[in-house]
Amino acid sequence: METLHDRPMYDIPGHVAKDEWHPHMKMSWMAMHRYRSHTCGQLRKADAGLDARVSGWLHNRRNLGGVLFVDLRDHYGIVQLVAHPGSDAFESLSNIRKETVVCVSGAVLARSSENVNPNQPTGEIEILADTVEVLGPADPLPFSVFPEDPVSEEKRLTHRFLDLRRGQMHRNIMLRSAVIRSLRTRMLDLGFTEFQTPILSATSPEGARDYLVPSRVYPGRFYALPQAPQQFKQLMMVAGFDRYFQIAPCFRDEDSRADRSPGEFYQLDIEMSFVEQSDVFEAVESVITDVFREFAPHRETTSPYPHITYRDALLRYGTDKPDLRAHLELVDVSDVFATSEFRAFAGRHVRALAVPDTAGQPRSFFDQMEALAVARGAKGLAWVRFDDDGKVTGPIAKFLADDEVQALGGAVKATGGTAVFLNAGDPAEVSKIMSEVRVQASKRTGRFDEDAFRFCWIVDFPMYEMDDDGRIEFSHNPFSMPQGGLEALRTKDPLDILAWQYDIVCNGIELSSGAIRNHSPEVMFKAFEIAGYPAERVEQEFGGMLRAFQLGAPPHGGIAPGVDRIVMLLADEPNIREVIAFPLNQNAQDLLMGAPTEISAERLAELHLKIDRKPPRPAGTPGATTPA
Repeated sequence: METLHDRPMYDIPGHVAKDEWHPHMKMSWMAMHRYRSHTCGQLRKADAGLDARVSGWLHNRRNLGGVLFVDLRDHYGIVQLVAHPGSDAFESLSNIRKETVVCVSGAVLARSSENVNPNQPTGEIEILADTVEVLGPADPLPFSVFPEDPVSEEKRLTHRFLDLRRGQMHRNIMLRSAVIRSLRTRMLDLGFTEFQTPILSATSPEGARDYLVPSRVYPGRFYALPQAPQQFKQLMMVAGFDRYFQIAPCFRDEDSRADRSPGEFYQLDIEMSFVEQSDVFEAVESVITDVFREFAPHRETTSPYPHITYRDALLRYGTDKPDLRAHLELVDVSDVFATSEFRAFAGRHVRALAVPDTAGQPRSFFDQMEALAVARGAKGLAWVRFDDDGKVTGPIAKFLADDEVQALGGAVKATGGTAVFLNAGDPAEVSKIMSEVRVQASKRTGRFDEDAFRFCWIVDFPMYEMDDDGRIEFSHNPFSMPQGGLEALRTKDPLDILAWQYDIVCNGIELSSGAIRNHSPEVMFKAFEIAGYPAERVEQEFGGMLRAFQLGAPPHGGIAPGVDRIVMLLADEPNIREVIAFPLNQNAQDLLMGAPTEISAERLAELHLKIDRKPPRPAGTPGATTPA
């Protein structure tokens, strides 16, 4: 299967075609542009006989029988230079380091048939180097650009400008640009209008820590960088603009992980007026599906996306971010063991994963599944295997009563050769463990769609959840409309209230959360009251929204798919930092620029700040600050 990594660095869908840079013109060297008449990816067999000037980085060098061959690289591709012994060009090209920037002039020659390189678009020609000018000499490199040898992420990020010259990174960043252009074009075609929202604003309870900016003019006060343009995009709807979008920068002070970059990220921010949930789904699904089919035509992208309730997702997949490429599903079998004499299962929450046709699986398969579960925090992973007569074998078979075996087989629809993995305990912990067992068992038994993008909508999220201290808090977006409206807020147990909230998930990665918004001040006050916000605090923190809702607000809703995660999936990269030009590292540091930096005492005084260099006390200890 071809991936984007196999293509020339310019060969990305949506990128400027290699022959569009500027027209081919036959001219004398003196009349040429100072640095180039052609790009390194532009020349073809039809150009043989032209005089050309190209500029770029010395990518590779080979001396074959006294003849020097040099690959010169620029943004558009690679062209081969040839120099013969005794020429000035031979001496120059022999002695300069890799990654030196040079300008080379010479005649374009057609290669003989046996020397054609079919893997390069310029592989039918070469340039007989005549003059060489060094434009930018290179010191010894901290790591190789070609070949792309393994190198630590720390070194790569410290020298990111050099890392971005490597073919894979160059393709990823060009892919990102093309994807953003495609997203923007498709949104405009659907009648959305692009707006920009403020970067300096007020703090907002979006579920993560804000990055704060101290005010010089107002001592002791701070701006916040937006975690998302949430309030502003809703205010655009109240202002009557109907369909908004933005490729929006967002800032969150949160820990890094493979699919989340600390510090900042970009999202396709969307808001629509006079819509219900299905209208948002229709618009977003058409854009996302078309983009994935455009940039990954070799992989299957199915539409429409299935709708899975939050509760069903946890029961069937063990997570609200299910990887639907895996065909196997979990089954709650707690009832089967409610009165069991097997103490490990009796009266506990028990989840089962049935894997059909395992007669040919070696014992190592079962051992590997158990090792995976233990690595994720389980004390073990029980299993049995059904034979054709409905009997079971396996480590725990002797502990199960006949009626339990029969009930278990019925619950998981077991046939001869079906293996059933079982885990018992706290529902949340069991879900976490069994979700990974489900995916890995699917992969190892051929029940996994490797070359596919499997999307789904997760719907019917709970409006509230209980924290570890027993307090009710918002489980998702605090500006969402509860299902049932004000009546539900007044009459239902908060933990039973569902919201018009939804996530879009692809291959086990959440691309976005969204919601139909609450646009009623009365509902807003009540919703925040349940989460512990008195009316005065709501008015203080969300006064702008309240005033807007009191002066005629339309029903509206939206979503914000993550651009970085979309590109990560399309580039088939396991780490989101591979598709961001200048990311922070896992510790939220910019190793290239040295951020975060210390600030001088004079600047701190100007901002009315003093630095307390004592380490913060752990949460829960006397004197520790507890977030509101």
